[in-house]
Amino acid sequence: MPQDDAEAVRWYRLAADQGDASAQYTLGVMYATGRGVPQDDAEAVRWYRLAVDEGNASAQYNLGLTYDIGEGVPEDDAEAVRWYRLAADQGDAEAQSNLGVMYANGRGVSEDDAEAVRWYRLAADQGFASAQYNLGLKYATGRGVPQDDAEAVRWYRLAADQGFASAQYNLGLKYDTGEGVPQNDVTAHMWFNLAASRSTGDLRDRAVEARDLAETRLIASQRAEAQTLAREWDEAHPR
Repeated sequence: MPQDDAEAVRWYRLAADQGDASAQYTLGVMYATGRGVPQDDAEAVRWYRLAVDEGNASAQYNLGLTYDIGEGVPEDDAEAVRWYRLAADQGDAEAQSNLGVMYANGRGVSEDDAEAVRWYRLAADQGFASAQYNLGLKYATGRGVPQDDAEAVRWYRLAADQGFASAQYNLGLKYDTGEGVPQNDVTAHMWFNLAASRSTGDLRDRAVEARDLAETRLIASQRAEAQTLAREWDEAHPR
């Protein structure tokens, strides 16, 4: 492991042992990622737990995540919700977004689409891309909010402009079908192309298939325009 990481751990530990919550949280992250110390989820949890006793929102979120996925502790949805909520109430966007997911899926809480929307919106208003995407999904399907394709497009676009591939794909679908926006094969092709370049697995396969299908409806000049638009977008949004 890099010597500078090991040295960082040494200093974080000195501060953490004096009760510094930020150092305790960061030391937990170092154990979770194996930076400067052997990777150890249980030890990460121990340090997160010390930091949450001081009200550290990032540690509350990370502790919720460990219960959510069962790393270092037994998986426990209700306990994940408890820690996500504490962080979310302090304005942590990731915790707000994940709490929305828990309500949307009825994990650790009763399924409640309206409550999911409320938490997604809080995170989305802070610019958190996955929450923007999930809020777009809610408007597209009319779950927890009145169905509204134009509003779905608005939230998809905000997430897509941050490079969020699922939002880029869904935005492409909206342009493909003309739901919430005027139908436009060139723009649909652009967003499918971008989604394909920024995703893997099933999402990439679907984006490639949709892009290639959209391409069959384009003449040569339109294909060139779509490719230029995608390239210009990529250049303006480095990864």
